[in-house]
Amino acid sequence: MTSTEAGALRRLAPPARRFLAHRKGVLIRLALWSLAESGQAFLVGHAVARSVDEGFLAGDPRRGLLWLGVALVAVLSGARVVRGVFAQLAGVTEPLRDGLVRHAVDRSMARAAPGGPGRTDRAAVSRLTNQVEIARDSFAGLVLTLRSFVFTAAGALLGLLSLHPALLVVVLPPLAAGLALFLVTLRPMAAAQRRALAADEALGEHAASARAALRDLAACGTGPGAERHGADLVADAAAAARTLAGWAAVRTAALGVAGHLPVLALLVAVEWLRGHGVSVGALLGAFTYLVQSLLPALHTLMTALGAAGSRLLVVLDRILGPEPEPEPEPEPEPELGSGLEPEPEPASEPESGPSTASAPAAAFAVHTAAAPAVELRSVTLSYGVRAEPVLDALDLRVAPGEHLAVVGPSGIGKSTLTRLVAGTLAPSRGEVRVAGRVVTGRPAAELAALRVLVPQDAYVFSGTVGDNLAYLRTDPSPAELDAAVEAFGLAPLVERLGGLDATVRPAELSPGERQLVALVRAYLSPAPLLLLDEATCHLDPASEARAEKALAGRSGTLVVVAHRLSSAVRADRTLVLDGIRAQSGTHAELLGRSPLYRDLTGHWNS
Repeated sequence: MTSTEAGALRRLAPPARRFLAHRKGVLIRLALWSLAESGQAFLVGHAVARSVDEGFLAGDPRRGLLWLGVALVAVLSGARVVRGVFAQLAGVTEPLRDGLVRHAVDRSMARAAPGGPGRTDRAAVSRLTNQVEIARDSFAGLVLTLRSFVFTAAGALLGLLSLHPALLVVVLPPLAAGLALFLVTLRPMAAAQRRALAADEALGEHAASARAALRDLAACGTGPGAERHGADLVADAAAAARTLAGWAAVRTAALGVAGHLPVLALLVAVEWLRGHGVSVGALLGAFTYLVQSLLPALHTLMTALGAAGSRLLVVLDRILGPEPEPEPEPEPEPELGSGLEPEPEPASEPESGPSTASAPAAAFAVHTAAAPAVELRSVTLSYGVRAEPVLDALDLRVAPGEHLAVVGPSGIGKSTLTRLVAGTLAPSRGEVRVAGRVVTGRPAAELAALRVLVPQDAYVFSGTVGDNLAYLRTDPSPAELDAAVEAFGLAPLVERLGGLDATVRPAELSPGERQLVALVRAYLSPAPLLLLDEATCHLDPASEARAEKALAGRSGTLVVVAHRLSSAVRADRTLVLDGIRAQSGTHAELLGRSPLYRDLTGHWNS
């Protein structure tokens, strides 16, 4: 065992002992079911031997059939035993998974919390999704197979001994040789598994960082270098996978030695065994023990211990091991387009007449001295290389403080537009700015300070009412919370739940109540831009009007994907998307010059 593996075992031994010590009842019940499995293994081979020696060969077929019936009952009882084993197994594996998830979350949050390292924990995704599931599955497999092998092997070997001691002389040597060869593979397989996981994490971190910096990589000409580094990481991951596969082949050879040689040895030694007084029934019982009990248990053990054992050790050390020292970050060099300050805006030219999707960038300009709250410059978005664009060369300017409604047929790109502005979707071509800043590729923390996106299905978490409402703002005063609750008509719900300090159970809220909570949360956010993607679809018209009035009166800019005509009527300006042309204007203006808007108005009114 390497020093790294020995250190990992030393680190993991105390928490493993504490974990198992708290589950003695489950382990005792699991052992009792395993004893039943051991008795079943013993009884099957013993009954077969007796049916031959004392029944059929002795001229008493009724006695032979009776013993075969005993064997059948033992086999059928295996289903009940397996059910009991799995019922107790969940009591061990699921608490392990929950504990690992909590530990991984706590570690990730500690890195980001004030006073912590403050670095992004990109490996946390791998720990929470891939590695925790590997640990749970591996631990379950180990408990199941180790328990099964120990008790089944005990029953089978005891059965062989009861039939004739000479049977053990023939069967045990190939079994021991296969197990020895198998144990030799454990250490290198664990090392190979460790390298494979490290390569997986390194490749994932590189992919995440490269995706966030695509614009800068292209602008600075450093894309080829990042591509070469990614190719090296892919090659490392492939090499680790090949090494792991090679040791898996050796393990398979060990399985063949332990799993097949005992049967061959027993066949070859039949004459010798008969000469030492082994009866025909005892030979048949020995084959039954090997084929039905011992060798399947051994096969499962070697498969699980070889794969799951090494994976479990490596993954637990990754999750529970000491936090690695953060590498010092180099001083950032100025890069094109990486600054956080708004770039200078070109002077706006006066415009007139209807705007179109192919018009110049100032087609929807609202003349203000400050940078536009939202600006799209020739933005095109296609969900595929040869797919028709959802948005095609769209230009748009939304002034600070403006209330804009977005309308159009279903599937025309309204939600796509809000995702582009929110920075959660990158355009195929063109540029999207919020408050003068390009949003594509920005870190989530910077985007959160610029905008809030409220989708159709609002998110409410299991916390207090006040925590849910103030989730996007850490310092609201009680008066501000009360005013927001009153503005949205949320007071009856808060009172029903028991006040701002009461605990919210999301499943007990209706979709409309969850949306109101999310809208108040957005209202209290300090972000200057609110994006509502049909966020009022579960509200009745009166509640929708009240919510939009409150949001429009808030300091900042409001962009609403309209669910009803009334949203467009209340807006300062409406943007109509129809896949060919994009027109903007007031409700009255669009009724006069947009046939699509007139059709939508007729649909809404009907």
